[in-house]
Amino acid sequence: MFDQNGLSLDQAPPISVVMRFFFVGTLFGVLGGILMMWAGSATFDPASSYGRVMTHIMTLGVMLSFMLGALFQMLPVIAGVVIEAPTRLAAAVQYPLVLGTLALLSGFWSTLSWLFVVAGLLLGLSLLPLVGLLLRRLLRLPHHSASSRGMLAALFSLLTVVGLGLYLVGTLGGVFDGMYYTTLRSAHYSFGLFGWIALLIIAISFQAIEMFYVTPPHPGWMQKYLGWILVGLLGTSTLLSLIFPAVWYLGDGLIALLLIAYAAVTLYRLTQRKRPLTDATVWFWRIGLSSLIITLLLLLVSFWKPLPQLGQLQYVFFTIFAISVLLAMLYKIIPFLTWFHLNSQGYLTAPMMHEVIHPKTARIHLYIHLGTLSMLLMAPWWADATQFAGAGVAVSFGWLLYQLLHARRLYLHTEEFGERFEFGV
Repeated sequence: MFDQNGLSLDQAPPISVVMRFFFVGTLFGVLGGILMMWAGSATFDPASSYGRVMTHIMTLGVMLSFMLGALFQMLPVIAGVVIEAPTRLAAAVQYPLVLGTLALLSGFWSTLSWLFVVAGLLLGLSLLPLVGLLLRRLLRLPHHSASSRGMLAALFSLLTVVGLGLYLVGTLGGVFDGMYYTTLRSAHYSFGLFGWIALLIIAISFQAIEMFYVTPPHPGWMQKYLGWILVGLLGTSTLLSLIFPAVWYLGDGLIALLLIAYAAVTLYRLTQRKRPLTDATVWFWRIGLSSLIITLLLLLVSFWKPLPQLGQLQYVFFTIFAISVLLAMLYKIIPFLTWFHLNSQGYLTAPMMHEVIHPKTARIHLYIHLGTLSMLLMAPWWADATQFAGAGVAVSFGWLLYQLLHARRLYLHTEEFGERFEFGV
């Protein structure tokens, strides 16, 4: 199961702490689908207001919400990081995060400068104290697992993303002169996509793949050094780009090769699993990792032959990577958390994982996901496909929302009516 170094299931936060982030992330996902139906192909144009809104719906609203929920759960379990008063802390983070995200989206939509100032204040207030707290707790650990080491690197990247983001929104809000706006915007995107989203997925996968699919571990060098190599490349490229902007070609190229190596190894590990049955989550992983490889190959090709379609396809495939892996993890994490928390309270009737979310239910979501992906891939050449893809995104996250509500309803029903083991005095 888990690497026992730093494992402490007793320190897991209440399930409501994790689920509240998952619920909000799902609602933002539905909002993203509605925007795609409204704006069409403009949602793939990063220079348009629709494109900026869509990008930040997916990165801040969806991915950050789900990833913060995962961190609240996994840092105490995997790394043994103690988070005092997790319910209060989660509320203190989530409310300004949601309001700040909505202010930022409204700023991109309306171009009102004061909204960017409000967004910067709220997002800084919610994220900087939390990231600082988690970094301090991780740095104090005497021993690290592969996942905790990767989470440390990912949180450092998130701190950088937030810092750069505050500079960017400050520039849009008229607080800064924006001398380095274009250069630091590239660094913001690279740190966000590769150093935060991809790296946190990698860190969690070091435990999740081995645990849920009973595979051999990833290579030792990858577990120990990959995260900090990526952060080092991103940091070096950012600093040098202030003088030599073209350095990003070299930095992104090296990062692409490293991430392709990770994705290829993980795909191979999935073929070595000791549980031969293939459920929907295996296919979500395969789709996500294959999409990551395609994204990075398109990035390398664009260095020699930059075309608008290549940039749009990179955007699409990276989104497919992130959402596919997210779904793969959630369809394992949600049933496991529901069972674990009820079982730890002594409920003899705690539902098994397949009773929380049946494999057939996950398989239906896989079909919805595949239909959505087919529309996304046609979007660069068929404008109307974006509306169909948007409908698919909304249905996909709506389906996930139903699974979250079902798990919550089952949890509350077991707490109220379930038979509980009574410990002797």
